[in-house]
Amino acid sequence: MTEDFHAPGVRVLITGGTSGLGAAMAAALLEAGAAVAITGRDPDRAEAVARELGPDCTGVAMDVRDEDAVEHGVDRVVDALGGVDVLVNNAGLGMRTVNPRFLTDPQPFWAVPPDGFRDMVDTNLTGYFLVARNVVPRFLAAGSGRVVNISMNHSTMNRKGFVPYGPARAGAEALSRIMAADLDGTGVTVNLLLPGGATATGMIPDDFPPEHRGRLLDPAIMGPPIRFLASPAAADVHDERIVATEFENWLAAHTA
Repeated sequence: MTEDFHAPGVRVLITGGTSGLGAAMAAALLEAGAAVAITGRDPDRAEAVARELGPDCTGVAMDVRDEDAVEHGVDRVVDALGGVDVLVNNAGLGMRTVNPRFLTDPQPFWAVPPDGFRDMVDTNLTGYFLVARNVVPRFLAAGSGRVVNISMNHSTMNRKGFVPYGPARAGAEALSRIMAADLDGTGVTVNLLLPGGATATGMIPDDFPPEHRGRLLDPAIMGPPIRFLASPAAADVHDERIVATEFENWLAAHTA
């Protein structure tokens, strides 16, 4: 059912698209016929990954923590694609940036370095705000547009040892709900999308037990729901929280 969703000519901006969930979503959208721009802090890496993904993918340097960098990056995306129809807020840092052994040796919140706390909140929460703040007025001027904010399981938001990752993602989810309320009735939609479990990305620490690696989700699980959210079939979908592992059931209920 989900392989039928196509998005020919749809112009998509994916922040943090050089690896993990972002790269998987970019590949799925390109396969669906979309034109995609991926961003990353390292311009060379962003361009290299874009070349690997295909001729309809553009790599753009963007530090989502910095307002000027966001403005410059979005302008470059608009110039390259001729506009933006869908924003996928995905850029984020994982717990391993403040604790490389966070799964086997969780540290209490008072042991988290303040600079590490600020950097993750600036990336995982403020970054969503800054990019949406720049892109959404363009959507409003065009009379349409879609924002997809990538989130995570609620259980991870309050898990022991998950400061600041949990609070930052919880804040991003609250931000998404308020964005949806602010944009209700404007023609611009906002939805949440999450994998539904731990995913095999660079956020997983190197010492993750080998016997558990087989249980990790493939990032490609994000493909069907992101293709749907970029397709004409999702024109009326707004303020939804879609879990990739449960997408088939959600879609059946939505269609019914």
